[in-house]
Amino acid sequence: MQTASDRHEYPAHWEADVVLRDGGTARIRPITVDDADRLVSFYEQVSDESKYYRFFAPYPRLSAKDVHRFTHHDFVDRVGLAATIGGEFIATVRYDRIGKDGLPASGSDEAEVAFLVQDAHQGRGVASALLEHIGAVARERGIRRFAAEVLPANSKMIKVFTDAGYTQKRSFEDGVVRLEFGLEPTDRSLAVQYAREQRAEGRSVQRLLKPGSVAVVGVGRSPGGVGRSILDNIRDAGFTGRLHAVNKAFAEDTGEIDGVPAHRSVRDIEGPVDLAVVAVPAAHVPEVVTECGEHGVQGLVVISAGYAESGPEGRERQRELVRHARAYGMRIIGPNAFGIINTSPDVRLNASLANETPRPGRMGLFAQSGAIGIALLSRLHRRGGGVTGVTGVSTFVSSGNRADVSGNDVLQYWYDDPDTDVALMYLESIGNPRKFTRLARRTAAAKPLVVVQGVGKAPQGHAVRATRLPHATVSALLRQAGVIRVDTITELVDTGLLLARQPLPTGPRVAILGNSESLGLLSYDACLSEGLRPLPPLDLTTAATPEDFHRALARALADDTCDAVVVTAIPTVGEGSAGDAALAQALRSAAARVPGKPVLVVHVELGGLAGALSAATSTAPQPSGPGAEHPFRALDRLAVREPESVPRSDSRLIPAYPAAERAVRALGEAVKYAQWRRDAADPGKVPEYEDIDEKGAARLIDGLLTRGQGLTLGTEETFGLLGRYGIEVHRSLPAPSADDAAAAAEVLAYPVALKATAPHLRHRADLGGVRLDLADEEQLRRAYAELTELFGTPEELRPVVQRMAPRGVDTVVRAVIDPAAGAVLSFGLAGAASQLLGDTAHRLIPVTDREAASLVRSIRTAPLLFGWRGSAPVDTAALEELLLRVSRLVDDHPEVVAVTLEPVVVAPHGLSVLGASVRLAPPPARDDLGPRTLPAY
Repeated sequence: MQTASDRHEYPAHWEADVVLRDGGTARIRPITVDDADRLVSFYEQVSDESKYYRFFAPYPRLSAKDVHRFTHHDFVDRVGLAATIGGEFIATVRYDRIGKDGLPASGSDEAEVAFLVQDAHQGRGVASALLEHIGAVARERGIRRFAAEVLPANSKMIKVFTDAGYTQKRSFEDGVVRLEFGLEPTDRSLAVQYAREQRAEGRSVQRLLKPGSVAVVGVGRSPGGVGRSILDNIRDAGFTGRLHAVNKAFAEDTGEIDGVPAHRSVRDIEGPVDLAVVAVPAAHVPEVVTECGEHGVQGLVVISAGYAESGPEGRERQRELVRHARAYGMRIIGPNAFGIINTSPDVRLNASLANETPRPGRMGLFAQSGAIGIALLSRLHRRGGGVTGVTGVSTFVSSGNRADVSGNDVLQYWYDDPDTDVALMYLESIGNPRKFTRLARRTAAAKPLVVVQGVGKAPQGHAVRATRLPHATVSALLRQAGVIRVDTITELVDTGLLLARQPLPTGPRVAILGNSESLGLLSYDACLSEGLRPLPPLDLTTAATPEDFHRALARALADDTCDAVVVTAIPTVGEGSAGDAALAQALRSAAARVPGKPVLVVHVELGGLAGALSAATSTAPQPSGPGAEHPFRALDRLAVREPESVPRSDSRLIPAYPAAERAVRALGEAVKYAQWRRDAADPGKVPEYEDIDEKGAARLIDGLLTRGQGLTLGTEETFGLLGRYGIEVHRSLPAPSADDAAAAAEVLAYPVALKATAPHLRHRADLGGVRLDLADEEQLRRAYAELTELFGTPEELRPVVQRMAPRGVDTVVRAVIDPAAGAVLSFGLAGAASQLLGDTAHRLIPVTDREAASLVRSIRTAPLLFGWRGSAPVDTAALEELLLRVSRLVDDHPEVVAVTLEPVVVAPHGLSVLGASVRLAPPPARDDLGPRTLPAY
């Protein structure tokens, strides 16, 4: 809580931009003495009914005393916040700290709260956003409860409080409803907050992608140029809304450009404009933003360059651009953007630099870079001409500098978008890993999310904390959240096409069949490399006919031991396009009989087959003669039949790949994703352990933090804290001399180990700094002499004596709190496996019992724990329990910012923690527990 000397300082960190329910934005900030005129103007625009609900009596105007009271705050006991658009108030909220008698009382932990929302902005979620922010302010100032008195007829305001998710108490007295509720976030309040965030951010992107009217600002008077090209692309795509061309250089008598109405300013356009595409030099963009804001434009796509990508001056220009647009409630894609596309028949928008609109389809694409966006669209276009057919794009966003709208926002939109079945994203960086992981987990539970993750830095100009985690660790955490992580654009498209066209496999068993033995063997080896379980390839020989393929595929799909089928095909001499079409129809007809299993084709130089596989049924060879039956309908009757309830799907598309490894890699990703979906349905639980002393640990941590803000605990303190969570560490005693070593061994009991703990020798048994199984004093003294002779004086070696632990597998357990990603638990084998090869697995904390079991089995060297080459399996159950206890410790006490247990020797029965370190510090601020905000500038 602030002291008397700083009670009146303006709390700039309370300022925030928020997205409202309808997708518009508003700025929330503290009310100051300079806001008197704004407050009066705001109050004059509020209806008499709303004023009555606020003051419980007719209150037509504010007195001078009222204005003074509502604009003078100490920002501790009296706080007022305003939501503004265009600099003007649209809503206010205030709290006054009160005592048990309801009178002002400094130092109390309760406050009375009241709202007032301008009628024109009611229903936009303004009050809900203000409640989140005033609640966060109150918690910061030591207030734990809010009380509010509301007239029974004011149902909207009662709903704001009751829907917030806080624990409440309601009473009714003297004709007034009194609500009291605690301000600590609950699971329900966070769920409500996240649901509102999703709706608001999704709606803000929807307003950009589904505009009813578009203005292109910066259209050249002659063909060519960026603005004119975008105008042409929008028009040629058949945009269903109203389109306008804007350029202040147009002559006054210019009525249209290429049939599109032309205007010198956005202000001159009659009727609303939902989206403005800005393609003017950066120096002129502020003027355009002002015109758009004053005209009520809902969003901007800024193609213009010269912002953060150009250096410090450009970064500041970009910050000002975002502040300027948000002041009018507008969101921005860009600047330096390639544009956006929506292929929906109801929209048909190509507001991008892509000359050709991609085919309509079920895949959503997001890329920050324009070059990557071009590559994605080009790759899909090439595959669309042959392999993909009607599998195309639903929406495409290339965000440029990602100054405002980010991948997180687009993900919020795709989650609810009925036109998008698969989301493909190229992310050069992840500015907010904690939020992205949360959104990805929810999205992946509903539809596949395929990501290529770059290694770039956070977006230029963003005030977001950068993660300190290695790239590989972030990738592992994304996979834990259900993200399908691939490495290249090719893999992104390959995997997306499979997921958009085919059902998810129910397991890793793969049947392989085709007319090439060598191609079948390549597919078999590729399956083994991807961790799949291939069945022996079926060679149909080069003489195989389409009928042979049909029979073989139908039998494979009907086999209960098969979860997916890879068909390999090489050209048949002399067949040509007719043979390709016949084979394609044979495969598609067989696949339609068992629609629950995925089918992929590996073809060699068969462009005709690839196209035929994707072609609409109407283009396939048709039976001749009246009443003639297609030959494969007869073959269907010969194949093993599915139940009659299985629907026919002649329009099912089969993805084709030019190489076995590409097809199998895509299938491998689909198998892992399908397994994640099954696991996510039952994620497990965080177990309770009766011997955990959470309160005792909290008292110990509070006492230790009084010494300083960044503290590495000593040995006894580490043992004490870990012991309160049931984690026992083998004690080691210092041995500054041989006599001290012998005395320590007598205390610990033989056999013992002698270790050098100097930084360059610690955990380095390979260098000879550790001597084990010393059975008596003679062996101990001999080992002590050898160590000091080899490595230096005891002062340099820092030797310790430790009781021997049962032999087993040496492992390492770590937990760390990253400011951007959150708390992360890591596990691997000690030594070269984790240090040199990076064989370490990671999970976000808190970890469930199923996640702990998965963590142990995720490392490549896991077989060493389970009896590899005849060795005794170790006690993985004890290891999983240790992981869960460390997870609980860090989750219960965020002040524990780092824990390392090394080595942890896992024996056939039990385990031994031989070394431990703990670091305490004030925990990083949790963005996800605070009120909803947009990235700050």
